[in-house]
Amino acid sequence: MRLFWAMVARFHQPAQVITTVFGVTVLLGTALLSSPLATTSGKPATWITALFTATSAVCVNGLTVVDTATHWSVFGEVVIAVLIQVGGLGIMTLATVFTLLVSRRLGLRARLSAQAETRVLNGSDLRRVVGKVVLFNLLCEAVVGTVLTLRFVLGYGEPVGRGLYLGLFHAVSSFNNAGFALWPDSLVRFAADPWVCLTVATAVIVGGLGYPVVFELRRSWRRPGRWSLLTRITLTVTTVLLASGTLLFLLTEWTNPRTLGPMDEQGKLLTAFFTAVMPRSAGFNSIDITQMHPSSWLVTELLMFVGGGSAGTAGGIKVTTLGLLTFIVWAELRGESRVNIGHRRLTEAAQRQAVSLTVLSVALVALFSYTLLVLTPHSPDRVLFEVVSAFGTTGLSVGVASTVSPAAQMLLTLLMFVGRIGPLTLGSALALKERTRRYELPEEDVIVG
Repeated sequence: MRLFWAMVARFHQPAQVITTVFGVTVLLGTALLSSPLATTSGKPATWITALFTATSAVCVNGLTVVDTATHWSVFGEVVIAVLIQVGGLGIMTLATVFTLLVSRRLGLRARLSAQAETRVLNGSDLRRVVGKVVLFNLLCEAVVGTVLTLRFVLGYGEPVGRGLYLGLFHAVSSFNNAGFALWPDSLVRFAADPWVCLTVATAVIVGGLGYPVVFELRRSWRRPGRWSLLTRITLTVTTVLLASGTLLFLLTEWTNPRTLGPMDEQGKLLTAFFTAVMPRSAGFNSIDITQMHPSSWLVTELLMFVGGGSAGTAGGIKVTTLGLLTFIVWAELRGESRVNIGHRRLTEAAQRQAVSLTVLSVALVALFSYTLLVLTPHSPDRVLFEVVSAFGTTGLSVGVASTVSPAAQMLLTLLMFVGRIGPLTLGSALALKERTRRYELPEEDVIVG
């Protein structure tokens, strides 16, 4: 363990560490899910099914090619839950380590901030920070699991043992933004139940905010004026996305007889809010996604592409990236030479990183969408939905993943893996690679647009 922390403290290529850790975990999960003990039929799952499911669990995605509730045995479900837990903790831990390496201010004490600025981390400090992340993760899952267990036992008559199992599994799945459910219809049967839906939605939001934001709020939630720029952007953009998503789903699905139409007003509001939360990277659904209007699919795709907060369990390009891009565009429209956010000026390095991450992510989605269109007979809107869901590690599906060829499933498996480690790897690598040029070249203007 000491060797590991020493290696991380001196590490300058995060791509290698992240890829190796997640790759080995996926292979171990694939081997376990390939066992006859992992299926209800007692027959070994095909290698592509085991690999796809293990990748989806480790990358806390939620996309599946078989029904989790009926295909996998209790042993298989436990393996999936463990992979989700390992993947979620691994994401938060590695994200925290590399964020400490490249960030100037996370709301930590001055000494740790100074160490982060100089790219030096003391092993004891690093262990303490990571320990807080792990403790926070487990405490949140315990609270969510308790609420869900009580609801399943008292509200639905589940035996205590079964209720506890369901509660803990979905607590792990929701807080880590995985989206695996132990019912064939996900959470559709609980669409009108605020105890289940709001508990799961809250776990998804908190898990997706990210460690730096959550811990800064814990220390100074009564003093918004002292919040860091990261916390302000994360909370603002998250609130805007949740509110606008809920409103748009209400407008487009209000009279849809296959989704919100049959519900009362309270049920429609609850379901619309739940549907707006899940594209942050969770993957649960309380209505049939395939029956939504194409306009609602588009809204969902945009929300999935953005995802959640930095250094959390959510995927996507992150809400902070969207926030930075918004201020960059606003400054350009106003003709300002500097990008100012509140009383702070955004560094040029942060601007370049936000633009680079977004452009590369769009290119990745476009490339995989084209390739999947060549390999499958599905329409472009369905393919795009599935690709964005895989890239954003969301897990919402319109039925493409489970009905395509093994080659196409392998492509989605690769995209889930790249989508999980890509933004974190790229963001860390860009920041750590920053260097100062010792000379300047002559300027020349280029016509844009």
